[in-house]
Amino acid sequence: MSLPVASGRQITVLFTCVGRRVELVQAFRAAGRRLGLELRMVGLDSDPTAPALLCVDRPVLVPPVADSGYLPAVLGAIRDSHADLLIPTIDTDLQVLSRHRDQISDAGCLALIAEPEIIDTCRDKVRTYQHLVRHNIDTPKTFTADQLPSILEHGFPLFIKPRGGSASQWVHKIVDRVDLEYYLSRVPAPIIQEFVAGTEHTLDVYVGLNGRPRCVVPRARWQVRGGEVSKGVVVKDYEIMDAGRRLVESLGPSVRGLVTVQCIVTADRRICFTEINPRFGGGAPLAIAAGADFPGWLLLELCGQSPPIAFDGFQHGLCMLRYDWSVFVPLESDLKPRLTRPLRAFPDFG
Repeated sequence: MSLPVASGRQITVLFTCVGRRVELVQAFRAAGRRLGLELRMVGLDSDPTAPALLCVDRPVLVPPVADSGYLPAVLGAIRDSHADLLIPTIDTDLQVLSRHRDQISDAGCLALIAEPEIIDTCRDKVRTYQHLVRHNIDTPKTFTADQLPSILEHGFPLFIKPRGGSASQWVHKIVDRVDLEYYLSRVPAPIIQEFVAGTEHTLDVYVGLNGRPRCVVPRARWQVRGGEVSKGVVVKDYEIMDAGRRLVESLGPSVRGLVTVQCIVTADRRICFTEINPRFGGGAPLAIAAGADFPGWLLLELCGQSPPIAFDGFQHGLCMLRYDWSVFVPLESDLKPRLTRPLRAFPDFG
């Protein structure tokens, strides 16, 4: 599905669970201006206080992802806004959207979402481990809670996290058996992993609309807040880049847009992958600012063009130091949150 550049048609981009993704919305706006395209931004969220809802052209309140009314609301928003492109931004709705890709397509919208089998593999960390091992990709040794003898034989330290978790919730280092027993009783559906010491990196892998990795941008994570990078730096490391390319190729051609993967690089250059998220990550604006024009490339592909993309076409050493920016919204006397215009405009991107 593509749009001819000369059609003069407005392109509508819809973000699900838009939350705090103001930078990403603004990055698409900036790309549209550079390309001379008329973009309309639609944002969906279940929380009326989600800041990015006040940044888009059309905010839409929808039920929570787990609600049976979520998908009908998404499909209704697609039809009502005549959306051309759907961009998921968090893990929780990937499975719902993937299982209904045909309905989204029938509504005239292209969703940046992989097929259900791939989404399930990425969301289930045991399946992720099995996939990586099967494709000879380095990853921490992983156990389930019922493998206690093997866990103890492996020895400490270890790492524990939920099998289907996200945003670094319930993630802990385990230093002894007391720690292990404590967190096994509290972490929901836990997995236990070999502890790998090193520098965490997030890789933004651009696959566009055909699922082929064309640019890989590694970002060293200096500081993380709530599971999302707050300080980081772009690292043009070809060994890491090639390892990320091979991992994403192993997922097959159904992935779309961006695949965000995480790895740990040890002092002896072990590149050990820990997470696969087939969506835009929260730190993608850093890669975009470094010259990897993901929004522009996607918009050009959507318009039927083949943008020239260099595998290493980005700036080494660009650092991101994030800070909070406030949105001020006037409320009525009842003080209930409302979808309205903020008192001042959001900052531009780029």
